[in-house]
Amino acid sequence: MLSLSPLTLDECVEVLKAAGEPTRLRLIALLSQGDLTVSEMTEVLGQSQPRISRHLKLLGEAGLVERYQEGAWAYFRLTRDGVRAKLMQQALEAASPSDAHLARDAERLATVKQARASRAESYFAANAESWNDLRSMHVADETVEAEVLKLIGKTPFDGLLDLGTGTGRMLELLADRYRRAIGIDSSRSMLSIARAQLDDAGITHASVRQGDLLNLPLERESFDVVTIHQVLHFLHDPVPAITEAARMLRPCGRLLVVDFAPHDHEDLRVEHAHARLGFSQEQVADWLGQAGLTVEKIVDLPPESGNARTLTVTIWLARDPRLLIAADETSSSTGTA
Repeated sequence: MLSLSPLTLDECVEVLKAAGEPTRLRLIALLSQGDLTVSEMTEVLGQSQPRISRHLKLLGEAGLVERYQEGAWAYFRLTRDGVRAKLMQQALEAASPSDAHLARDAERLATVKQARASRAESYFAANAESWNDLRSMHVADETVEAEVLKLIGKTPFDGLLDLGTGTGRMLELLADRYRRAIGIDSSRSMLSIARAQLDDAGITHASVRQGDLLNLPLERESFDVVTIHQVLHFLHDPVPAITEAARMLRPCGRLLVVDFAPHDHEDLRVEHAHARLGFSQEQVADWLGQAGLTVEKIVDLPPESGNARTLTVTIWLARDPRLLIAADETSSSTGTA
């Protein structure tokens, strides 16, 4: 996480010099609307790839943009934290959206995002039948999502991390709760869908990237809430994933796990690559305890119909107890005195 301490005079000059050039300020404006590749920015600005790459390098050196790899593709995102980010936000707010260059860039960016959405729709259409078959087997998504919102609560928080983000649904669902969010998934195809969904919903304070759930490319203790939604049943050994998720939590942070209760639908192993046929309440609670978390609530969402094919969904909510322990010790000390 970048420091919130004031910049030195030399640092201020460095930041202002980096942003104080028309193309670079246009790039900052573009990236404020979501993560982009160099080729996408080249398409929007109509400039050569080497030129765009050179400008991005200068912005990166000034701490204004960040680069991350996703397979063979390199994505760039605007730095969201720290004094530099605040300074750039003020610059963007000062710029008129009716400026000819910025308005034209916005139109071209919309075209690029529409192309993204079309590619995502094509992938989804090719796989929709298998997706719909699986979704029809468990309690309605609306019921699960309503319970997730209830458990998370309405109090805003700073950082959300969604592991195995898939289409980015958790990022959409909780968008009005967090200040910033990251979704991680190993599938580039799924990430394409997630980006298109975020674009369509107008969510610019969340981004997605490719990564390994067992070795996250993120700083530890950086998130207030971590979600693992319908992911564990794809893993032969879910324990390392839960342990890695717990490492991402700030003190008093919460981990929310959504998955299937135990079932005997062996066909899911072959048809949907499920490695595990659901989990008992006690099993996941034990794993959460091993990761140093305190389980606060477990909710079963059974099917409403009598269909034997329908699966029960279970939600586990656990918390990092470190601040709670410190508070208890302080309270105990005060009571003794």
